[in-house]
Amino acid sequence: MANKLEVTLTRSVIGRPQDQRVTVKTLGLNKIRQSVVLEDNPANRGMVNKVSHLVSVTEVQ
Repeated sequence: MANKLEVTLTRSVIGRPQDQRVTVKTLGLNKIRQSVVLEDNPANRGMVNKVSHLVSVTEVQ
C-alpha cells in the first residue's frame, strides 16, 4: 500500500448532490484538474470512493 494518494478533480461538481460537493471540498479540491496529495488512510479512501466518478487517483510513494 502506498503512503500517499494524489487525487485530481476530473469532472465538475455542478448538478451533483450536496453531499458529493461537500466531500470534494473536504478533500481540498476546488477547480477541475486541481490535484492534492493526501495521506493514505481509511478516511481518505472512503471519501475518494464516494466521489470516484469525479476524481482520478494515483498512489505516490
